[in-house]
Amino acid sequence: MKVLVTGANGFLGSSLVRALLERTGYQVRCLVRPGCNLGKLDVLIGNHPGRIELSYGALNNYQTCLEAVKNIAIVFHLASAKSGAPAEMFHGSSVATKCLLEAVRNLAPTAKLVHCSSFSVYGVADLKKGETVDENTPLERHPEKRDTYAFSKWHQERLVREYCQKHGIPTVIMRPGVIYGPGGTPISTRVGLNLFGLFLFIGGRNMLPLTYLDNCADAFVTAALNSQFSGEGYNVVDDDPITAKEYLRLYRRDVKKVRSIPIPYFVMWLISIACEKYYARSKGQLPDIFTRYKTASMWKPQRFSNKKLKDLGWTMNTPTETGLNINFQSLKES
Repeated sequence: MKVLVTGANGFLGSSLVRALLERTGYQVRCLVRPGCNLGKLDVLIGNHPGRIELSYGALNNYQTCLEAVKNIAIVFHLASAKSGAPAEMFHGSSVATKCLLEAVRNLAPTAKLVHCSSFSVYGVADLKKGETVDENTPLERHPEKRDTYAFSKWHQERLVREYCQKHGIPTVIMRPGVIYGPGGTPISTRVGLNLFGLFLFIGGRNMLPLTYLDNCADAFVTAALNSQFSGEGYNVVDDDPITAKEYLRLYRRDVKKVRSIPIPYFVMWLISIACEKYYARSKGQLPDIFTRYKTASMWKPQRFSNKKLKDLGWTMNTPTETGLNINFQSLKES
């Protein structure tokens, strides 16, 4: 079976390619940008000769997408813009995704789509403290009130669901929490923020929706093998979560010391109110970095369910303790 992985050279993409190659029967086409450093893909190409095909081009080019989806049975769509100005984020996520979806609709209508979304598409600001986020949690109703990344992922997923419903593209949507592992972000913003040389520790005892890199990749393969491809969504989080406080403690112990200031949630709420008032009074001179809606979306205590994914047949192969040890050792050596 020949499959396509967009974002194949990225953090999750290279791990997914490896997970596919560890199973017999998969030929993997990797869509990568011309001139990019292939990094981990070079190692995989050497270890699996003849099973990886490189397709060069930009995802926002329709012709590139047509070439990429030829003779493909499953498209794993991981590519999206992670940073930049709002216009760049929209172009790198939604515009590029529409090019891919049009190519699938016109050239590979029987191909199945596994789309990588995000926990950020959920409308958690209106939930009660401690409420569980599962696949029945409503999606964001006010994406314009979130950060640019959350808005772009929300719009990207909406586009994917529209093509599934209107054009019949068989689709499954994966929503990872905080993906961690070697090469990833050292400390998630769910734990806190670096600001002016200090770390603002905001997460407190909140549970983190962690998923180790390899566990997340295995979830995507499980979905490709077992899901109905009827537009259903799956949360991707590991079985044994830890709190933000515990994560920071282990990071300090195993990687390096971090000067931090604890900011309780109610204090963050008051700071957000003050920022909103100053933003209005100054007519936007200070960016609205902190608002009550953003604060509730990011740091209100919640719990997270992966029951639907486990019912699909996914099992967590790397325990959190092992994953954290591997991750922290990699960070210490970098």
